[in-house]
This record gives sequence, structure tokens and C-alpha cells, in this order.
Amino acid sequence: MKKIGILGGTFDPPHLGHLIMAEEVHFKLELDEVWFVPSYEPPHKEKAKTRVEDRIKMLEAAIQTNEHFSVNLLEIERSGKSYTYDTVRQLKKDNQNVTFYFIIGADMVEYLPNWYKVEELVRFIQFVGVKRKGFPLTSKYPILEVEAPLIDVSSTMIRERIANNQPVRYFVPDIVQKIIKERHLYGFE
Repeated sequence: MKKIGILGGTFDPPHLGHLIMAEEVHFKLELDEVWFVPSYEPPHKEKAKTRVEDRIKMLEAAIQTNEHFSVNLLEIERSGKSYTYDTVRQLKKDNQNVTFYFIIGADMVEYLPNWYKVEELVRFIQFVGVKRKGFPLTSKYPILEVEAPLIDVSSTMIRERIANNQPVRYFVPDIVQKIIKERHLYGFE
């Protein structure tokens, strides 16, 4: 059986926090691959700030140097709001000889009780909670814990920094910053 990690998100823009999380889980759980699954429209927050084509281009550029990372466009192709339950169900149907590990940050663990069909979801996928050393994860659901050196960065913070003409170097891969600049994303001048 292949072992594949799934990291979902809007990736608006993708940043080093996403990459560090994925790499740590890949290494520590000895996964074969990690698939980044960009959402078309997340069910739990507002719509993405940039066009889906820009988000895909940035994400593909961000992961291009890691042979274990790839982009899966299932949610983009489906369009509309995507729930993890529907995505995982489809992935399992299309990849029957794979064990999937759904990667979430420690901050998302507390929201699991609010996820769509979470009681069914935890029966057919392994959640992986990425946490900061010394901070426990508590959940009534089975969560595999992975410690990672987390940096305090978010896509929202990066967009705000760009809008305020503050640097984002070292928050995003250089190639992502180049795309943001070339396409004038997030108000980049």
C-alpha cells in the first residue's frame, strides 16, 4: 500500500509554513508522497482573493523542487464548495491501494467537531495533526501527532504585508514572490 499525505487549503498564497508542514509529515511518517489539494471555494471561510489559475501557478512553483510533492486538482475540477468528506471519498475511490493521511495544523484540530460528516470521515482516513513542540493536541478523534518547527506565518498575513508594502521575502519561496510581483497579486506594486 502506498502512503500519501493530503494537504488541503486555498494556498492564497502558498507559503513556507505549508511546505515545512508537508515535509515534516512526509519525513516522519515515511510517506511516499504528499498531494497539495487546492480548494476551489473553501466551505469554512471567505473565497480566495486571487483567481484559481494564479493560485495553481504559485502552488506548482512552490513545490517544483520536491520530487515527493504534487498538486491534485480534484477540488478545482469539481468547482464550488468542497468538503473534505467528499474529496477523501473520491480520492479513496480513485486510489484503492493507497492509505491517505490528511494533514492539518494544530489550530484546526479543535474545529474537527464542526467538519461536515466528520464522524464518518475519521473512519476512512487518518488525520495527522501537526503541532509545535510542547503544545499538546486534544481531540476526541484519533489524531496522529507530528511535531514540526512551525513558523508563525499565514496567507492572510502575507496578503496584508503586501497590501501595506511590507516585504514577504523568506515567508514565501522566491519563485512565488516573483509570480506575485509579475501578476500584481494582492496589490503588489
